Amino acid sequence: MNVKLFGEFFVTLLVIVDPPGMVPVFLALTGTLPPKARNRAGTQAVLLALGVIVGFAVAGQTLLDYLHVQLPALQAAGGLLLVLVALQLLTGKTDEPSEQAGTTNVALVPLGTPLLAGPGAIVATMLFVQRAETTDEYLILAGAILAVMATVWLVLRFSGMIVRLLRPAGIEVLTRIAGLLLAAIAVQLIADAIFAFVKSYSALL
Repeated sequence: MNVKLFGEFFVTLLVIVDPPGMVPVFLALTGTLPPKARNRAGTQAVLLALGVIVGFAVAGQTLLDYLHVQLPALQAAGGLLLVLVALQLLTGKTDEPSEQAGTTNVALVPLGTPLLAGPGAIVATMLFVQRAETTDEYLILAGAILAVMATVWLVLRFSGMIVRLLRPAGIEVLTRIAGLLLAAIAVQLIADAIFAFVKSYSALL
């Protein structure tokens, strides 16, 4: 087993996904839900992120080439999605028609994507897949993805203890802070995408 490859990819993907940084946003979006619904939302988010990352690992470059979409465009789209979610958190307008629908919605967007399976995680995965040459190395990368997603699931699964400490008032404050952080992340994603576009097109001139 190529331990170095596993370690490099595991650490890279784990840092990009940032499970501790996900906790405030996860609690802001699910803190008012019952424990069972919150755990279900965490599981759904991790499963979706796993599917998106694996999908892009297998056919990401082919799909982007077919659609004539560059990676910065994907990054900007993720940033715009986060802007919408950040505004909802900052204003307190979540517009959830029902508990089940609300749980599913936040699990898919923004938790599953673009927060967990965002442009950074997708690009990193695609780059490591391009480096792999043998079947063993592909299996090692698959194992690293599973290990990262398992780590994220454990962090989200036990975040309920923080909810019990914060109580409703604390969750409200955390929601506003998470909204501000999400807005900052969104602006950075869009700015990086614009910079990448400018750099790409200036190189063609």
